[in-house]
Amino acid sequence: MLSWALVFLIIAVIAGVLGLSGIAGVATNIAWILFVVGLILAIIFAITGRRPPPP
Repeated sequence: MLSWALVFLIIAVIAGVLGLSGIAGVATNIAWILFVVGLILAIIFAITGRRPPPP
C-alpha cells in the first residue's frame, strides 16, 4: 500500500514539474489517501499482533 502511495507521489511530482497541475493534484490526493490507509492498517496490525490458531 505504501509503495503505491510512493508511486503516485512520484507521478504527482513529475506532473507538477511538467505543468500538468490537474493530474498532479489528483495523483497527490490518491497518494495521500493510500498513505493514510496504509498507516492505519500498519497501526492496527501492530496493536493486534499475531495470534496462534485455536487448538
